[in-house]
Amino acid sequence: MKSKLDNIFESFDKNNIFKNKLVLQTNHQPEDIIHRDVQIKQIASILAPVLRGEKASNLFLYGRTGTGKTLSIQYVKNELLKRVKKESDFKLNIQYLNCKLKKVSDTEYRILAELIKKLGGNIPPTGLPTESVYSKFIEIIDSEKQLFVLILDEIDHAVKKISDGFLYNLTRLNSELSKTQICIVGISNDLTFLDEIDPRIRSSLSEEEIIFIPYNAVQLQEILIKRAKEAFKENVIQEGVIAKCAAYAAREHGDARRALDLLRIAGELAERSNSKKILLKHIDESNNKIERDKILDIIKQEPKQFQLVLYSIIQLCEKQKKNPIVTGEIYNSYKELCINNKSEVLTQRRVSDIIQEFDMLGIINVRVVSKGRGGRMREIKLAITDNIIKKIKLIIEDSMNYN
Repeated sequence: MKSKLDNIFESFDKNNIFKNKLVLQTNHQPEDIIHRDVQIKQIASILAPVLRGEKASNLFLYGRTGTGKTLSIQYVKNELLKRVKKESDFKLNIQYLNCKLKKVSDTEYRILAELIKKLGGNIPPTGLPTESVYSKFIEIIDSEKQLFVLILDEIDHAVKKISDGFLYNLTRLNSELSKTQICIVGISNDLTFLDEIDPRIRSSLSEEEIIFIPYNAVQLQEILIKRAKEAFKENVIQEGVIAKCAAYAAREHGDARRALDLLRIAGELAERSNSKKILLKHIDESNNKIERDKILDIIKQEPKQFQLVLYSIIQLCEKQKKNPIVTGEIYNSYKELCINNKSEVLTQRRVSDIIQEFDMLGIINVRVVSKGRGGRMREIKLAITDNIIKKIKLIIEDSMNYN
């Protein structure tokens, strides 16, 4: 065993593939952001008044995942902080918070607690009235003259879990401050998010809006070529790899994040197999791996009812082994789970819609069979591997706080 491990470790010591893997990570901030000049200039123009000590308009950025929203606002944030004069009679404070982080977006209390922590304050994770936490937040940011820019990424996740009331409270904070002015930058991947919130909140939150359109295949190729020069050693990428990688990502709504992940994982797979080059087959393998991870991410984010229906399907399939199950069985099992978890029971029609969603995602296979005079019924089988099923069960059990 030791000699086998030595062989693995020695092959990684040689490192024939990567020069700097970090430039392919989603949190890497490149010095030059290509194909987002227009949006970056728009953001800079809207936020520029803070350099004179004036409150900027609230701003909302929206577009699909991987279209450069976070990258662009972070770039402008860094440039603003570099430019603000040290001798100014005010402070510029820009704070970024990802509302999708676990245990941050669950409650208004936790969002405020995280912001207070970023500002150097401290409150218990639970136990105080929300009003007291607001008071603490106001006390900290109003302790000196400053322009406070609050960037809330994936803001739609927080609103879905809490309500849009906390956005209203944030937009009204300026009326309670004497030394500080707050500007809010909201970011969302959900293009319809703003349509679903209270019109009064929308008008105050999104005084300015910038849309990030998806990258096309040519733009994705240029992004990948630029990053690949920094990330990989010379002549390790087979011809056609970057084009194929860009084509996969363009099919996924022009997601640059996915394109970078595809290329990075393909490089890792090539390295593990002791290949001297990243081959076309490594992109295919990388795509399959990301698809599996994508399913797990979707399940983590979905509401409890969605998870309970899937858990019912998994339980029934495990009991019946290779035999297909039918929708009626699923609904009965689902109802029992809801009762045990003290959850609301959805209608059979809604559960049927959720089952259809699972089929579209490729988690299950649904086959309509005719029973003659008995009519038609849908037979269902799981379409994912045992390894993925185990991971899904752990996610759902954790969500339901199973022992």
